[in-house]
Amino acid sequence: MKWHYLAALTLGLASFVACEAADHSRKKDRDHSGSTSSGDGGSGGSLFNPTTGQGGAGAGILTTEPPCDDSDPNVDGDGDGWTDAAGDCNDCTAQMNPGALDYPGNGIDEDCNGTDDDDPTECDAGLTIDSNDAVEAAHALDLCKMAQGEGYGLIEASYVNVDGSPANGTIEFHKGHGILDGFGAVVKPQRGARLFAISSGAARDVNDPGYEDPGGYDKQYMSGAAPGYPKESPSCPGVTTGAAHDSIALRMRIRTPTNALSLSFNVNMYTWEFPVYICSPYNDFITAMLSPTPSGQPDGNISFDAMGNSLSVNAGFLEVCSPQSAGGKTFDCNLGAGPLAGTGFEEHAATGWLQTSTTVENPGGEIVLELGAWDSGDGVLDTTGLFDNFKFSAEETPTVTVPVDVPK
Repeated sequence: MKWHYLAALTLGLASFVACEAADHSRKKDRDHSGSTSSGDGGSGGSLFNPTTGQGGAGAGILTTEPPCDDSDPNVDGDGDGWTDAAGDCNDCTAQMNPGALDYPGNGIDEDCNGTDDDDPTECDAGLTIDSNDAVEAAHALDLCKMAQGEGYGLIEASYVNVDGSPANGTIEFHKGHGILDGFGAVVKPQRGARLFAISSGAARDVNDPGYEDPGGYDKQYMSGAAPGYPKESPSCPGVTTGAAHDSIALRMRIRTPTNALSLSFNVNMYTWEFPVYICSPYNDFITAMLSPTPSGQPDGNISFDAMGNSLSVNAGFLEVCSPQSAGGKTFDCNLGAGPLAGTGFEEHAATGWLQTSTTVENPGGEIVLELGAWDSGDGVLDTTGLFDNFKFSAEETPTVTVPVDVPK
């Protein structure tokens, strides 16, 4: 739980004074900041520094009551699962241990490897558009670190169908994913040099090698839908979504940092089904399925609109389009149609960039995140999802998706 700033400051100073007195010689200035700082990543990921009195919003989260005594190297004083003997360089705070995220720019060695701020934050330069290596897809998302030992990071990645069944491995299947330097004439990566695209058609724009028209490309295979799907939209009563066609998902097994309280990524959905097939059985989906299922959620999907509807042609957030009425609904299209240029989805619609955030409920534990796309009812008219800017944070957040692109 987050403490108020002044209370955290007082307790933080007391805790660290006691800790340094107990074992000053071994732990002197571990973070090269003049103190053994403790706290929360806060806004921008900066830990609270008791020497300078600086830190981000929410700074100063402590996990042990003062005084702190870590004189026994075999005792886990801060309860973070690591003892001094196992490599914990500051057993007075759970924010520092070999399984922690080393937040950039704060001059503190949270992961206890002897170097401050050395976790990679960008790792996608030079990746090729048609790579079938799912680990490189994770790198395109800016999920850079590979798990080593008990440290955090990507454990493994693979491509599957959205129902979890094995991929068929055909050329058509693998056209459904791409590592792109942008999408169309306007949309660029949210961080780094590349973004990850996944599609029920071809994950390419009109100028990319391997492009296929999203209005007529059927890969001619079927699978089950993602767990808990199909879901019907309350705004389309009496409509039953069709069976899943041309599905694909990137599955990533990840060990979370011990000091992370949430994760987030950006997503942008393009659909050819707009405007003709709103409130029809042809309700394509883009999903982000998280396991274990977050508390309070009906299933693992964590990307949804303000009404809890999954990202699809029948959900909210369709703001990249030309203003019109379709399917009995009015679309203001506040982001305009410009970001459709050069994508193959001209005259259709997209959401614009959104950010999905969710709580990390078991810091230091494993999660599985699957980013998926599929056609419903047939495989002809396609939907593409763009994903980028994956990161962990020390800030708590509920499971929510909000616009990043601000309407005009």
